[in-house]
Amino acid sequence: MSTMTMGGALNAGLRAALTADPKVVLMGEDIGRLGGVYRITDGLQREFGPRRVMDTPLAESGILGTAVGLAYRGYRPVCEIQFDGFVYPAFDQIVSQVARMRARTNGAVSLPITIRIPVGGGIGSAEHHSDSPEAYFAHTPGLRVVSVADPQDAYDLLQDAIACDDPVLFFEPKRRYHLKGEVDTGRSRPAALGTARVLRQGTDATVVTFGGLVQVALAAADAAADEGVSLEVIDLRSLSPIDWVTVAASVRRTGRVVVTHEAPESVGLGAELAAGITERCFSYLEHAPVRVTGFDIPYPPSKLEKHHLPDLDRLLDGVDAALGRPSSFEDES
Repeated sequence: MSTMTMGGALNAGLRAALTADPKVVLMGEDIGRLGGVYRITDGLQREFGPRRVMDTPLAESGILGTAVGLAYRGYRPVCEIQFDGFVYPAFDQIVSQVARMRARTNGAVSLPITIRIPVGGGIGSAEHHSDSPEAYFAHTPGLRVVSVADPQDAYDLLQDAIACDDPVLFFEPKRRYHLKGEVDTGRSRPAALGTARVLRQGTDATVVTFGGLVQVALAAADAAADEGVSLEVIDLRSLSPIDWVTVAASVRRTGRVVVTHEAPESVGLGAELAAGITERCFSYLEHAPVRVTGFDIPYPPSKLEKHHLPDLDRLLDGVDAALGRPSSFEDES
C-alpha cells in the first residue's frame, strides 16, 4: 500500500499499462517533456521514449484521427484531452468514427482507444476549462463512459479502460487530482468497468453521484447522520453502461433517491437516472427522485462557480425534499 494523490495514481496506472503492453501508446498536447498540464504523465516520456509517449500538435481532431489509425493497426492509444472544453473539436471523430467502427465492421474491427479528459469545475478556471460533457458521450452507443473519484479507483479503472477492447471516455475530476488515499498497486481483482459501488450504507435515502461530487455526497452523509438521517452513497463509476442492478437494489431498500452531478439539469445524466430508477423501482418509491445539479446556464465565471456547483447545503436540501421535509425544491415546483 502506498499513499498517493489521484494524479499520482493515474500516473502509476499509465506506467503499469505501458509496462504490461508494448502496444499501449500515449498521445496528447504537452504530455511528453512537460508531463501534461496537470503533470499526470510526468516522467513517462523519459522512461518509455517519445515513440510511446508522444507530444502532439494542438489539434484534438487530429489526435483522435491518428488514434483511430493506430487502433486499427493493433495499438492501444491513450489520448489526453487537455481540458474538458477542448474535446469538442474531436467530437465528430469520437461519435462518427470511434463509436461506430465495431458495429460498422460487424465486429471485425475494434478500436481500443482510451480518451482521458479532466472534467468539471471547482478550481477557478477560465471559460472552456470547467465543462461536464458526460451526457453527450453517454448518449452515444458504442462508447463506454467512466468517471473516477479517488486514487485507488483511478489506478485500477484506468488500466481496465486501456485493456478494454471498447473505446472508453475516461473522466477525471480535476478538482480531485490532489485528493490523497491509499493505493494497492499489487492486488489482484476482477475488472471493475461497468460496475457501481456502494461507498456508504444507509437506510433512509440513496444518493447517486460520480466524479467530483462523491466527496460532497460522503460529507453530506456525515452531516445527515448528525441529524439522525442515514444516507446510502453510490459512486456510479460507469456512466455508460449504468449498473442498474446496484442502483435499483439500493433504492428498493431506502425508498428515496437523490441524484447529483455538476452538469446542467436539463437532459443530463440525472434525468436518465431518475427515469430509469422510476421504471425499475416505482412500487418501492416513497417520493419522486430528486435531482441536485448545476444550473441550465453556460458555465459561469470562476468568481461565481461556487453558486453553480452543487455543494453540501444544496445536496442536504435535496435530501430534505426526498424525505418530504420543507425545502427550496417545493418553491421551484
